[in-house]
Parts: sequence; C-alpha cells; structure tokens
Amino acid sequence: MILSVGCTERGDLNEPSGFQIDPRLFSGTDAFTEVEDFVDLGPRVSGTEGAAEAAEYLAERFKDLGLEVEIDAFDDPSPRGPVTFRNVMAQISGSGSGIILIGSHYDTKHGISDDFIGANDSGSSTGIQLALARIAAGAAAQAPPPKTLLFVAFDGEECYRRYGHEDGFHGSRHLAEEWESSGVLEEVEAVVVIDMVGDSDLNVTIPRNGDYNLMRLAFQCASSLGCREHFELVDSNIGDDHVAFLERGVPAIDLIDFKFGSAPGLNDYWHTTEDTMDKLSPESLEIIGRILACMINGLMQTGI
Repeated sequence: MILSVGCTERGDLNEPSGFQIDPRLFSGTDAFTEVEDFVDLGPRVSGTEGAAEAAEYLAERFKDLGLEVEIDAFDDPSPRGPVTFRNVMAQISGSGSGIILIGSHYDTKHGISDDFIGANDSGSSTGIQLALARIAAGAAAQAPPPKTLLFVAFDGEECYRRYGHEDGFHGSRHLAEEWESSGVLEEVEAVVVIDMVGDSDLNVTIPRNGDYNLMRLAFQCASSLGCREHFELVDSNIGDDHVAFLERGVPAIDLIDFKFGSAPGLNDYWHTTEDTMDKLSPESLEIIGRILACMINGLMQTGI
C-alpha cells in the first residue's frame, strides 16, 4: 500500500528517460518493516558479534533483492585497540561510467545500554536503503541504469569515546581512502548519506558542509514532491559519513534530522535509550525514500 503523506510527485524532475525509479513505489510501510526486522537483531556495536551478524543480515537482504553484494572487512585502530569493521556494499551495475553512492551506517553507539537498538540511529536509514534497493532493482530490470547505483551500509560511524582520526567514521574513511588510492574515487559523481531520518516529527537539517548542487537537487525534489516543509538548511557543520568523500573533492551531502527529541527543536533522544521504534513513522520513512528516488533519477539523467 502506498501511503498518502503529502509527498506526491507533481514536478518534471522525473520525466521518463530509460532507467527511472518511480518515487510513488517507495512504501513507508515496507521500509518500517525493514527497520523493525533489522533492529530486532539487537545492539550492533562495531567489533562485536552483533555487528558481524548485522553485516551478514544486510548482505543477505540485499542479495535477496537481486543486488551484487560484497562485505568489505578491514581492521582499523581504535581506542579499544584494533577492531574489525565491515562495510556492506550492494550495487546495481550501470551501463556506463559513473557511480552514485547512497550511504547509511548500521552500527549502534557504544555504552548507551546493553539492549540499545538505535531505531532511528541507525535503523531508520538502513531500512530505507533496503526498501529503496527493492524498487531500484525493479527499475533496473526494465532498463539498466546509465551509472552504477551503489548502496553502502557503513560500519564504525559511531565513536567509542570521542570523534577523532582513530575513533568514528571508520567505514566511510576506509572506503574513501581505498578508492582514492585505486582511482575508483574519480568515478564517484555523488554521495548521498542518510542518517536519523525516521522521526515521526520529521525535520531534515541539511548541514552547510555539503555540496551546493546536491543541496539544490534535494530541495528541488522536496518541492516537486510536495515535502519542502520537512527540509531546511542549517548554518552549521555536522560530522557524518559524507565528510570523508567531501574532503576528497567528491560532491556529497548529509540528509539528517538532528532535531530528534521530546519537543520541537530538541535532540534529546539522540544516543539515549529513548531511541526506540515508537518514535518512528512510516510516513517519515516514505518521504525520505521518495526524495532519494527523485535525487537518483536526477543524478542518473543529468548529474550535478
């Protein structure tokens, strides 16, 4: 069932031209179910058995949806000593050059509680990835995308103690460094990271440390889909998995709701035991999923 959430395509950003993801096919109900099933796995602190099980779960889910999947396991120093991290990479190969990366982290914050599930941070964005991969694979079966569409579930976004060179953003930094060394990074045309995007009171606070053209595309899609009131540009930087790519000259943006709290404007549920499924809504997930579909279409057709 397609929910009606005041997010209905009405512009011309997605006129049919070969590969096309229909934003209306993205179901918030399906995404919510994906989030529920994923967070039922339990805590996913990097370097633990829970995180390893989560990586395997995501790999199997993406495979079930028909994507090519790889788990990129690597060791990285941390305040806890060397830790094995696992990025889950799932792709729909394009007919030409160019890579569009849709990123999310799947790990949970260390030290919150023994049963901290991170429903919004990071369950919401992970569920959206899976639901979006489903309809993207369906679109690719009708016409191959002109560029490779890559979904990356990053490990190690959360820090153990305090964000720094060896604490936090392990997965994204590793991938950006590896691709820079191998030359793959030159093929990456855009990185769109989603994080904490399931809040029932959705207010996407796009930080200023992002690519201007991707910001413009996001706002164009929001206007086209009738969801503009849920998006704002904030005059501050936010550290997230987009930064490693942005620092290397790759256009990148972070779609994050950093007002996840008990009252408008607050963020007091973040990294607390209040980050539970009852704070999320299918409607919010659907808005983000449809915006991403619109952005992918624009990037596939004309780039930025």
